[in-house]
Amino acid sequence: MSDRNPNDTATGSGIRTIVVAVDGPAGSGKSSVSKATARRLGFAYLDTGAAYRALSWFVVQRKLDPTDSAAVVDALPDFDFRIGTDPDGYHVSVGSHDVTDAIREPDVTAVVSAIARVAEVRTHLTGLFRDIMRHTDRPGIVVEGRDITTVVAPDADVRILLTASEEARIARRSAELVGQSAAHVGEQLHRRDRADSRVVDFMNAADGVTTVDSTELDFDQTVDAVIAVVQKETHA
Repeated sequence: MSDRNPNDTATGSGIRTIVVAVDGPAGSGKSSVSKATARRLGFAYLDTGAAYRALSWFVVQRKLDPTDSAAVVDALPDFDFRIGTDPDGYHVSVGSHDVTDAIREPDVTAVVSAIARVAEVRTHLTGLFRDIMRHTDRPGIVVEGRDITTVVAPDADVRILLTASEEARIARRSAELVGQSAAHVGEQLHRRDRADSRVVDFMNAADGVTTVDSTELDFDQTVDAVIAVVQKETHA
């Protein structure tokens, strides 16, 4: 769940919340662009991938076999997940543990894809995401992840597929990961794309989804392009 006052909800106050759903492959800039977009629009921001990582951390901490779907599903009732939706105050917690940094550790990253493929896990977390979307106290929320435009928020006011060429995605990820070669980063992206493509089609825009190709755009231009789509679709 998110950090919020449960008595101050979009539904309860009668305020209509604008939902912006952002999909896209690894290295496309979903997280950074979505966070910057939310900040500039005064919206909340939800990184759904962090929930899968947090659950993966939880599974690793419990020394469960991440490939044992039944064991992972059995752990869901005890998964006490919280995430900050303020783009300037992002943090992730599981129970009393702040796992904001821990969920990016290699041992967690190594098991995320296996856990994300479990249907019951995706259903459970989708319910959490929709609850957060319903209860934000901001005028809108930018939700980003791998199946947001098609599964989590297919009725979102704005649905965007943020993409870029493979070469651009590898170059950007290489710049983030100091000390790793482009070849190594490229193989990581290929492996991630192959694993996730078994669950969802994140490379092709579904009907009603607007594609923003950032191959030839820098970061600020990409944020501008996303905001332009939001403004066009919502007449904001």
